[in-house]
Amino acid sequence: MTKSQAIQHFGSISALAKAVGVTYEAVRQWAEVPELRQYQIERITAGALKADQKGAAA
Repeated sequence: MTKSQAIQHFGSISALAKAVGVTYEAVRQWAEVPELRQYQIERITAGALKADQKGAAA
């Protein structure tokens, strides 16, 4: 998932930050959603957003 997809799903950076238990500034500093946060977001959204599969064949 991209950072913009996650923000769009939650409606704002603040809402995303609150959902994953980090600060607004922490989310702003993400160049991309950290891998473990992606899995957390996948679980929170019941699979609506999927974590990137780094080891999967392209």
